[in-house]
Amino acid sequence: MPPELLCAGRCVGQAGAAQAWHCPPGQGHSVWDAVRMPLGAGTPVDVQRREDSATEGSHRLILAANRDEFYSRPSKLADFWGNNNEILSGLDMEEGKEGGTWLGISTRGKLAALTNYLQPQLDWQARGRGELVTHFLTTDVDSLSYLKKVSMEGHLYNGFNLIAADLSTAKGDVICYYGNRGEPDPIVLTPGTYGLSNALLETPWRKLCFGKQLFLEAVERSQALPKDVLISDLLDVLNNEEAQLPDPAIEDQGGEYVQPVLSKYAAVCVRCPGYGTRTNTIILVDADGHVTFTERSMMDKDLSRWETRTYEFTLQN
Repeated sequence: MPPELLCAGRCVGQAGAAQAWHCPPGQGHSVWDAVRMPLGAGTPVDVQRREDSATEGSHRLILAANRDEFYSRPSKLADFWGNNNEILSGLDMEEGKEGGTWLGISTRGKLAALTNYLQPQLDWQARGRGELVTHFLTTDVDSLSYLKKVSMEGHLYNGFNLIAADLSTAKGDVICYYGNRGEPDPIVLTPGTYGLSNALLETPWRKLCFGKQLFLEAVERSQALPKDVLISDLLDVLNNEEAQLPDPAIEDQGGEYVQPVLSKYAAVCVRCPGYGTRTNTIILVDADGHVTFTERSMMDKDLSRWETRTYEFTLQN
């Protein structure tokens, strides 16, 4: 099965309105996929971005994401790496795919998240999709220009969705999206709430819509409460195992490939034998550029053993 990533996020720009997106992940990596803005193929992502005047302590970006993957696929837990240790992400260590990632952020304000697009047949000679995130995090190219370049090479990869963002406290945030199974050109996301899973952005898979609603409720409940409460509530969202069936859209897209595991795959948190949600990630960015990055990861392929790490830093822009 395709790995999934679920992210949920919320952005608040220097002006004020709220934006969120949510997307599901696909074969390989996934994001529940949600930033109060969701992403993902496989797993959904929710993202919310706000452009109205940000109040002190408010979050201009909230991202909640799941990575669904084979439990046996080697990877590193999130940590700082790169020149001057400025990039924070987990890393894929699969042979031939080493160094790729599904989700990361840099101290310079570059953020990217990837979900795979659910497809019954894969091209095993295609390039590894994890490099798309790594290359953006290590380049000086802006998010829209980068996605335009990626769109010219999209045919070299199996299906994917890619969110790329430039977060700047001084200049304002720019968040862009491109999927190589959709429109030919990337788009800049306007303020709002979005969902992404293992289909194109905002494709209304039932689990994506369900996860997005839980995400929005968690964010609403957490207002005026400590951020630890929001993180805890979003982790609960990412670990919801309620199957959202029937869902003809998933069945039509996945065909026979998805049928044997449909009852497990149709949940925000996927639990199949040897495959499923193995990493939850929450990213919060407040009005002053302070970043809180929390990752909860399965240890040693054991569903009873999890480790949670939190990193905090301030954007250097």
